[in-house]
Amino acid sequence: MTTVLGATRPAAAAPAAHRTAFLREFFRDPFTVAAVTPSGEPLADVVTATVPRTGEPLIVELGPGTGAFTAAIQRRLAGRGRHLAVEVNERFAALLAARYPDVDVVVADARNLRHVLAQRGHRQADAIVSGLPWAAFTPGLQDDVLDAVTDALAPQGAFTTFAYTYTRWAPPARRLRRSLVSRFEEVVLSRTVWANVPPAFVYYCRRPRTSAPAGG
Repeated sequence: MTTVLGATRPAAAAPAAHRTAFLREFFRDPFTVAAVTPSGEPLADVVTATVPRTGEPLIVELGPGTGAFTAAIQRRLAGRGRHLAVEVNERFAALLAARYPDVDVVVADARNLRHVLAQRGHRQADAIVSGLPWAAFTPGLQDDVLDAVTDALAPQGAFTTFAYTYTRWAPPARRLRRSLVSRFEEVVLSRTVWANVPPAFVYYCRRPRTSAPAGG
């Protein structure tokens, strides 16, 4: 099911309110949210570095939550292009739509990205930025989402996502890296963003493979 949030939106909520909402949603569904606080601005700047500064790109944001990366994307776009945010949590989506009226916020599963794009007359995205909680995903769900990403990304586009440094050698994180390497010709890791709580790093993935094996 896909729901487009309407154009009539209340005034933006204060950042503290968004942090409270994030914590509340974590306790409601910890396996979906998988964090107790939104990512910080330093991480947002690193993870959105692939958003083009020129042209009219289509940027897709997966799992935006309360908008930690959304603000950075909007700053980089500066009124250009299109910004589509795909969020499965209806409460997060409502907060996001209120705070960022220029963002096309859709309540949908990331696995249905191709369908969401097709509904808007788009074939591929120029960049996809992910805030999804990979460590909380089953192997099958992780594969399905990454397949949807590579299917929807332009050949010269970029996919970025992040992971917490302390989980880097845990089985889910190692599996994610193998999955990314199997699906992209280039996977580069950023420096550690120590200013984030907890510290994190970013995967920069380019040149999606047309047919990728599962990353199991």
